[in-house]
Amino acid sequence: MLLKNYSGLILEAGTDEAGRGCIAGPVTAAAVILPEDFENEFVNDSKKITAKLRYSLRQVIEEKALTYKVTHIYEDTIEEINILHASILAMQQSVLALTPKPEFLIIDGNKFTPIPELPYECIVKGDMKYLSLAAASILAKTYRDDYMDQIHEEFPMYNWKKNKGYPTKEHREAIAKFGPCKYHRKSFKLLPDQLKLDF
Repeated sequence: MLLKNYSGLILEAGTDEAGRGCIAGPVTAAAVILPEDFENEFVNDSKKITAKLRYSLRQVIEEKALTYKVTHIYEDTIEEINILHASILAMQQSVLALTPKPEFLIIDGNKFTPIPELPYECIVKGDMKYLSLAAASILAKTYRDDYMDQIHEEFPMYNWKKNKGYPTKEHREAIAKFGPCKYHRKSFKLLPDQLKLDF
């Protein structure tokens, strides 16, 4: 089982994001405070477990968490402030919405913009080490996947139900054929160098 706590404080929140490497759709973050007695041997980095397990764990996490919040930051903001800042903004907004408020924050990754009066620690690959970070990664991933499934209905040609907005060969071939749509991140490299797009 992953570690329960980094700081020793009871109200320690973990936050993580999903969708940073995508070329379509939002970047999504979650923040979670788990109770001291939370135990689950299956909770792990969302990339290491199956979609079926992710969704069943989401239910467990939401039932047991002291508090949690999920935030989407959409394409227009990503274009405006860049993907790193958008990822941090999504994490900050999720953390600030938690009730009770956390006493300490752990962040998956190596970059964060501090929230006033909230001590924090960045932990690289933290979602493979700490339960709250793994739980946050599961919430962020499943809620983002749900959103991509929803907008897939509007633009089925990109097959977001399958690729979730990541730059797969099939996704890029669809962009080459149909052009990008309103959900694509226009400042990202949508196609390889040999193919050019006219916006």
